[in-house]
Amino acid sequence: MAVSGLSINLATVRQQYDMRQAVEACLKLDISAIAPWRDQVHAIGLGEAARIVADNRLKVTGLCRGGMFPAADAEGLRAAIDDNRRAIDEAAALNADCLVLVVGGLPKGSKDIVHAREMVADGIAAILPHARSAGIPLAIEPLHPMYAADRACVNTLEQALDICDLLGGGVGVAVDVYHVWWDPKLYEQIARAGAKGKILAHHICDWLVPTRDLLLDRGMMGDGVIDLKRIRAAVEKAGFSGPQEVEIFSEANWWKKPGEQVLSTCVERFHTIC
Repeated sequence: MAVSGLSINLATVRQQYDMRQAVEACLKLDISAIAPWRDQVHAIGLGEAARIVADNRLKVTGLCRGGMFPAADAEGLRAAIDDNRRAIDEAAALNADCLVLVVGGLPKGSKDIVHAREMVADGIAAILPHARSAGIPLAIEPLHPMYAADRACVNTLEQALDICDLLGGGVGVAVDVYHVWWDPKLYEQIARAGAKGKILAHHICDWLVPTRDLLLDRGMMGDGVIDLKRIRAAVEKAGFSGPQEVEIFSEANWWKKPGEQVLSTCVERFHTIC
């Protein structure tokens, strides 16, 4: 029987496997839901990636990632929008539940985060008709404020949901515990998202103390300080019924372990910790 309710974001084993190998390793453990990254898809070709998904009847809980909208000039913004349209097409080919958006930080040379957030909203608005036509929901993923300058100037669920309210149907949020666990408005905003049917994905890992690298030292569930059960309960109470998606970047630890050990630990912790 498949491990119901669990998805593996393939970044979790990106140093051990390519997409094809990761799928094979997941299937050996009866994991039938995945979330690939675009570079992993490109490495084997979109057609082959789509075939693997279809032949194995995989659920693709999200494609990572679109976004990165703020740009220093009009040419850069056009390039970002064009790339996001391609990402939407790739998500559609994989029958993904959503395209996850890491929206981007400050344009080069800028200190104007307010304008950067305006460019994010404008960029999503520009690709939204294409996403709606393709049947691919756009999931804004707010990132921890430490990434505001370089990766995502949208840093709370409240900010992400404000954009959703502005743009309407076809856009929601990805709730990644690593990025939002600290937010004093977290549970209020999860409830707000649920009332509007805006929770499109739920990503899990843990926050280590100490954290040695703010990007590449995420913890396995249960090894850190995040109240995973409480957040899961809130997300499910808000109406989200999709799989929990394990997404771990761990350069010094989990990326160095055998892939089968990483995946089997994900399954064990999912059953005991989450």
